[in-house]
Amino acid sequence: MPAAIQDRPTAQAARTPLVVRLLVLATFVVILNETLMINAIPRLMESLQVTEQAAQWVSTAFMLTMAAVIPISGWFLQRVTTRQGYAIAMGVFLAGTAICAAAPIFPILLVGRIVQAAGTAVMMPLLMTTLMTVVPEQDRGRVMGNVTLAISVAPALGPAVSGLILQLGSWRLLFVAVLPIAGAVTYFGLRQMTNIGEPKVSSIDWYSAVAATLGFGSLVYGLSLFGERQPDLGLVFVVAGAATITFFVLRQLKLQRTGAPLMDLRTLTNRTFTLALVLLCIGMLAMLGSMILLPLYLQNLRGLTPLETGLLLMPGGLAMGLLGPTVGKLYDRLGSRPLVLPGAIGMVLSLAGFTQVSSSMPYWQILCLHALLMVSLAATFTPLFTLGMGALPPDLYPHGSSILGTLQQVAAALGTALVVTVMSARATHLVSDGVGAAAAQLSGMKLAFVVATVIAVATIVVAVMLPSRTTTSPDAEAHAH
Repeated sequence: MPAAIQDRPTAQAARTPLVVRLLVLATFVVILNETLMINAIPRLMESLQVTEQAAQWVSTAFMLTMAAVIPISGWFLQRVTTRQGYAIAMGVFLAGTAICAAAPIFPILLVGRIVQAAGTAVMMPLLMTTLMTVVPEQDRGRVMGNVTLAISVAPALGPAVSGLILQLGSWRLLFVAVLPIAGAVTYFGLRQMTNIGEPKVSSIDWYSAVAATLGFGSLVYGLSLFGERQPDLGLVFVVAGAATITFFVLRQLKLQRTGAPLMDLRTLTNRTFTLALVLLCIGMLAMLGSMILLPLYLQNLRGLTPLETGLLLMPGGLAMGLLGPTVGKLYDRLGSRPLVLPGAIGMVLSLAGFTQVSSSMPYWQILCLHALLMVSLAATFTPLFTLGMGALPPDLYPHGSSILGTLQQVAAALGTALVVTVMSARATHLVSDGVGAAAAQLSGMKLAFVVATVIAVATIVVAVMLPSRTTTSPDAEAHAH
């Protein structure tokens, strides 16, 4: 899809608002669905009789599937029209939602989440690459800010909406409620959607596709096994995953000489893109880690209902989303560094504050720390997306979008598995020493936030190295060829 697009400025400008708005609306729906489940994890543990480690796979499997499918989606979107890509992505998402709603046991629910994620994985690169193609460079900060508004409000509304629905009945209602909304978005989107560019036949290296799936899947699964007190088996999967990822990287380097890699790693030789990628991955780790830990803390240890949990965390998410357009305009005027560096510092400070959680921490402090984290992420995500993608030549947009999407999802999955593993391992150790279950879990959460804080400190170092503006051309072009 993207590689075949020709420069037609007038026609593109006329089509830009509608195409981007439709894709953003569909992406909003699928991302809202992803965050709906985070608040439901304690309810799932009780309803389906599964452990905390198993329940978090409802989120981890979603992210891992996206990480596996996104690289293939770049090849897929080249072979279909924009409308066909949109119809297939939303159709698969709807099928997965129906499977989840009807799932009688946890494994079938997990299958439904994987099918949903496959549809979501096509929407993300479709949106990002279309935006980079049809929006002029001078307007990208503003448009990306509006995209951030929609995509960030979804996680903000997810916990509150799911809390309200969970008050009414079973977790199945979360999927039943999404079905008609997603169906309406699909129907009206197809009526208005226009095609950008022409399809083109291209080949895919299935060895690379399989290696990416098995490598990243084994890595995160192995990490989760450490939390389930199976360190020997966990180490086997981690080593196997790392070896498979090494094979994947070597395979891409070889395929680059023939011009047909699944994921062109020459994008990583662009310093600006790589720095932005590192910051985005750590930001996703911090955001998803906190989104997993805070509902568990508030519901299991503080006794809040899912609705109360959602309402407490909603202001931070809304602030992140509403700041998106403003951050985008500031990026167009000031560049990235005046936004990203304060954002990185704020992220570290908020995570450091969460290391002090206790059984009596005032709720206003939790709200303020969460709001600080979300505002800090708002100040970093929009500039980093725009700066990183803008540093690449147009022929590398599909590969850059794939690498960003894939590694962000892997980072989020690793972050989710990491915080739950650290928390569970610490709690299990303390319980075996005779400490009460609640005190042990609280101690585990504090240690998990300490680990997240230490990792986040790296963002300050990387933010200082980041250029304030995109450097186009000769260098970027040289990396592309």
